[in-house]
This record gives sequence, C-alpha cells and structure tokens, in this order.
Amino acid sequence: MRDTAPDLRTGTLYLVPTPLDFGLRGQAPAPEPPIGDWLPQDTVRVAARLTHWISENAKSTRAFLKRVDASTPLAAPLQEQQIAELPRQAHKKGDHAPAAGLDAQARALLAPALQGHDMGLVSEAGMPAVADPGSSVVRAAHALGVPVRPLVGPVSLMMALACSGLNGQSFAFAGYVPQEASERARRLRELDTLALRTGQTQILIETPYRNPALLQALVQHLQPQTRLAVCCGLGLPQQLTRSATVQQWRQRRDAAADLPLDLPAVFVFGA
Repeated sequence: MRDTAPDLRTGTLYLVPTPLDFGLRGQAPAPEPPIGDWLPQDTVRVAARLTHWISENAKSTRAFLKRVDASTPLAAPLQEQQIAELPRQAHKKGDHAPAAGLDAQARALLAPALQGHDMGLVSEAGMPAVADPGSSVVRAAHALGVPVRPLVGPVSLMMALACSGLNGQSFAFAGYVPQEASERARRLRELDTLALRTGQTQILIETPYRNPALLQALVQHLQPQTRLAVCCGLGLPQQLTRSATVQQWRQRRDAAADLPLDLPAVFVFGA
C-alpha cells in the first residue's frame, strides 16, 4: 500500500537494462557493438532523455550513457548527468529483504522523482533488481507513489532458461550457493531433490573465477538423471551453452573443456 497519494508532478522510475557485455572490456570484441545491437530503440530513446540516475556503479553507468549518446544524443552532457550510487550494503548483501536503513536511503535517492524528474535505475549489466541490487528502490518508489516502468532489454537468467531445454513453466532463481565445500554440496543436493520432486527448474550464478569449482560440484553432487545446462557469455559472440544429463557430463574427461567459464555464466538444472 502506498504511503502517499500520487502527485501529478511526480516523475517516473524507469528500470533501464544495460548490455550484458559490460565488465568484459578485455574479452568483448573491439570496438564495442552499437547499443542498438542490445537494446530496442524505445529503450535507448528513454535512456537518452533521462538526466537523473540511481546506479549500482557510477563508472559503468557513464560508460552506458556514452554508448547511448553515440546512438541517440543525451538530453544533458555526460558531465551534467546526476548519478547517485546505491549504498554499499546493497552491493554486498543485496537489498531484496526489507531493512529500515536501506528503505530510508532508497527514499532519499528518489528525491528528484518527487520533485518531478523522471529517473533511471541501472545495474552493471542486464535488468536492475533481477540478480542485482535495486529492489529497495523499487519498493520505495511504490511506497512514495512514484510510477515504476521496466524497459525492454536483456535478462541473462531468462535467456539461459530459454536455451537450457529445461522446464520454463516452473522455475526458481536460487542465486549463489555457499563457497565452503560441504555446505555447497548440501545446498546443491537440497535443490536437486526439490527439482526432481517438483519439476521446478533451478537457476544459479557465480562470480566468474569460481565458475569451474561450481561446475565441478554440480557434476559431482547432482543425481545422474538431472539435466544440467551451463550458459556462458550470453549475448557475446563467444557465447556457448551446453545442456546434458549429469551422467553425460561425468562421461566427459574434462567437463569444463572448451567452455568459456571465465565469462559470466548461468547454471540451470532440473528434471
């Protein structure tokens, strides 16, 4: 329920997706592909006219706006864009769970919207508030009567699910699993049991340098009949997806062979 009635002068909070190649400067082809290769023109047009931003990382937001400007001129020069970063707590632990401190900070970040400015919420790559911080800002916007509108663009979790061959009617994003080996094994077996019992597909992500260890643990601890898909570098020219039963993964001498696991990857498994 909203705390306040909508104000006709209130701006709108736009959820602005960004290209999935961000953060891969050393691996993505040069020069960078035009922004239109990633985002539809309507999304680019809205991003170009916004001048107030709530960002996971201000540096990556400026890089994004530079690419937007190359396609559609910005309403204000890059140096005049108002970019406020989410608090560090949202980066480290996420901001999906309600917390008084984060709520107050999110409301403060939305002050320009209450003054009539449209605002953009962005993460480093993909859709903000999906496997990335930003949900506290969305909750605060609803509470303050600020309209929230998502724009069309890439969401790696849905892209991975679509190309996995697994159940797309019932699925869950389980986020990160524990790094400690025994706890990770316990959690993977728990998710595997749920997936095989209910048919619900499970989706995981990991920091790229830990991708090989997660793949090894999945192949070791999931049931042989479980299907496992690994989707690497989605949207990039070097993207690769492999989907097979765990038994088939185990029959390979090196499960990680020829997979670009140094790229961001999404792991999908289930019945």
